[in-house]
Amino acid sequence: MATQTQTTTAAPAQSLFQTAPYIPPDAIFALTADYLADPSPKKVNLGQGTYRDSNGQPWVLPSVRKSRQILQDQQLNHEYLPILGHAGFRKAAAKLVLGNSLYQPLEKKIASCQSLSGTGALHLAGLLLRYCRGTSETPTVYIPTPTWSNHFQVYSSLGFKCQPFKYYDSDRKGLDFESYISALKSAEPNSIVILHACAHNPTGCDPSQEQWREIGATMKERQLFPLFDAAYLGFNSGNVDNDAFAIRYFVQELKMEIGLCLSFAKNMGLYGERVGCCFVVTETESAAKNTQSVLEMLQRSEISNPPAYGAKIVTTILEDEELTQLWFQDLITMSSRIRSMREALYNHLNTHKAAGTWEHLIQQSGMFGFLGLSPEVVRTLKEQYHIYMADNSRISIAGLNPSNVEYVAQSIAECLK
Repeated sequence: MATQTQTTTAAPAQSLFQTAPYIPPDAIFALTADYLADPSPKKVNLGQGTYRDSNGQPWVLPSVRKSRQILQDQQLNHEYLPILGHAGFRKAAAKLVLGNSLYQPLEKKIASCQSLSGTGALHLAGLLLRYCRGTSETPTVYIPTPTWSNHFQVYSSLGFKCQPFKYYDSDRKGLDFESYISALKSAEPNSIVILHACAHNPTGCDPSQEQWREIGATMKERQLFPLFDAAYLGFNSGNVDNDAFAIRYFVQELKMEIGLCLSFAKNMGLYGERVGCCFVVTETESAAKNTQSVLEMLQRSEISNPPAYGAKIVTTILEDEELTQLWFQDLITMSSRIRSMREALYNHLNTHKAAGTWEHLIQQSGMFGFLGLSPEVVRTLKEQYHIYMADNSRISIAGLNPSNVEYVAQSIAECLK
């Protein structure tokens, strides 16, 4: 008697990632992709914050060119860096930010670690601050609004409660200092506050030195921890010492412990090399030694060790007096061009009788300008005039040049009629 073979149909396989949600692309990178796909010869990219020369092209700094040549002549190898990164780079970076006279007495109270640019430094600082709290409740991170969008993403991903506070007054088109101080006075002790060291992104509105003094005094009184995001030192004013005022004031005058997240993407044009540094100034030498050991452990578990080439470029520049002075001139070149384009946009907006007042544009500083346009106008500029900017009308002033600045101003004026 023949036996009948039974066949069973397997259930459809379920993906392990079935529950993964779709997350929209990062707004600025998506905007750049739209710009690149636009065939219009008139298109203007005012979105991504990267420096461009007067011809709208990427600019390799002369100091960086010379540094690369020196490294090439040294028969550059590609060996691993230590876990904490390039030792010469870490020292030179801290010395640059604090200045020689302040760095020397504090050297043994500094814990530092090379990072994947500013974003990596912010993330590493978050890991450190979370680790050092142990089993106690994770502190709140106070973040100004508006701010660089990644601030919220970095710290919420690490489990911090992110508390926004008002930084910008859209009616007055300037810093809302009263709200700023009020938020600090109501913050819980031991909370962390994100501070833009200079060239606030996206508004371009920085506190005055007197306002920084009040911010610092309030934070010290409230026992708040200052975490500086320093992405534009020297790039803002053309002078590192001027741009580092707040950092040095908190350390030297207020005697506060601080965290600092430093990037050389903007001020040396090393965007793709991802060169950054996370460091903290501590109260004691033993605290610095122990903190650095924690940074080393965290770095090992995250990326093992950082990339070498960009760090070697920066170190070569900062350890050579002639190259350092050449870099200072590069900073003046970049900041001066951006300042001139800011003034040109302001003048053309007035010439074309753009509705409203535009003084706020020349009162701002740094790479970005905050225009104060509605989302509808921003959309019209993109769709009809091929001018690309962030939805909140933040523009990269570096995207302007003599051949497109009047077109941008005239287009804005037409949209506002």
